[in-house]
Amino acid sequence: MDTNIVLVYCLCDDLLKWQHHRDDPQCVLSDAEIMTIAMVAAMYFGGNQAMACVLLYEQGYLKSTISRSRLCRRLKRVKHQFMTLFRLVDDVAKERNDGNIYIIDSLPVAVCDNYRIRRCKLYRDKAYRGYQASKKRYFYGLKIHLVVTKEGLPVEFLLSPGAFSDTSALDQFDFDLPPQAWIIGDKAYNVYHIEDVMADCDRLLCRFAKPTPNDRMSHG
Repeated sequence: MDTNIVLVYCLCDDLLKWQHHRDDPQCVLSDAEIMTIAMVAAMYFGGNQAMACVLLYEQGYLKSTISRSRLCRRLKRVKHQFMTLFRLVDDVAKERNDGNIYIIDSLPVAVCDNYRIRRCKLYRDKAYRGYQASKKRYFYGLKIHLVVTKEGLPVEFLLSPGAFSDTSALDQFDFDLPPQAWIIGDKAYNVYHIEDVMADCDRLLCRFAKPTPNDRMSHG
């Protein structure tokens, strides 16, 4: 864990230096440290940023703690840096993906379950009421549609309201994949007019196929 935390901080710090990014002199924690908190939370704490902040402070990685509201505001300020870092990392993943095979699937980002919606103040519109078929439950929130390599490294993503079907989200997806790439997805992503357009495009040739039993076993 120590090595990964130091690696994440170095990546964030080098990125900000490359962009000639300057921190506010009044800030106790640098923007690289703020980005590290969010990434460590995603890696080890299921997105719980408060627990990640406590760990980093107690282990001496941070010289000061930060409140939850302040952390949210700081993270919003560096959202473009996060996107740049993601693009740089996914470019490396695409270069190392020798088989040129990618997998697309979606998963919910639930704000709350259906029975708590009366007390929820976020995403109360019907467009955010989705259904997770694998667990047979309704939720309120978003869906994230991910394109990953065979090793599970994300290279593309799209956020949509929870009620959006996979085919509806596919219409808005901006695929930036190498030529002759193969995309494997389940039947929820069968949109034949998109397949025809991509097959006729000189820049990108993709195919949608059902995952085999071996794919399901190897990728969960």
